[in-house]
Amino acid sequence: MPTARPALAARGAVAAALLLAVTACTDNSPTAASSASSASSSSGRQQTPTRPASTASSDRSTAMNIQVTIDGQPVDARLNDNAVARDFASLLPLSLDLEDFHQTERIAYPPRKLDISGAPDPAAPRAGDLAYYAPWGNLALFYRDGDSASADLIILGHVDDRDTERLANAEHITIEPAP
Repeated sequence: MPTARPALAARGAVAAALLLAVTACTDNSPTAASSASSASSSSGRQQTPTRPASTASSDRSTAMNIQVTIDGQPVDARLNDNAVARDFASLLPLSLDLEDFHQTERIAYPPRKLDISGAPDPAAPRAGDLAYYAPWGNLALFYRDGDSASADLIILGHVDDRDTERLANAEHITIEPAP
């Protein structure tokens, strides 16, 4: 039976080669995973920060009175009592140019993104709401009610209801602590 031994050795070599090929194609090492992660980060795609689960309520209780000047006209407003609104208050006073978004809100970009840890639960925006859209890092002033609640939209406060129509065409705002 001298010919059986080379056939068995050949089958073993084929099996070993196949195993080696499969193993080489599926590298699950941490180095490969971090290289893939680095490659996707350097591709220029901006990653959206995720907001940790919050135990804060979405109620709109008032913590701080502010003044919003819309195209030169002062309007009373309030910031809610939540961590994100307090972070926003730390930026005041702010002067921002506005642009329309979806014929529902006017948006502007503060000088930096807000810290969204400790954000309240999502709530549907209403006309007069001052909100922060975390993925883009922009402020939104709603002059019409929004569609529905979004985990990415954080309600910061509210402008007096009688002044929401003025927001529809506003081009510039200044936001500062109330005098």
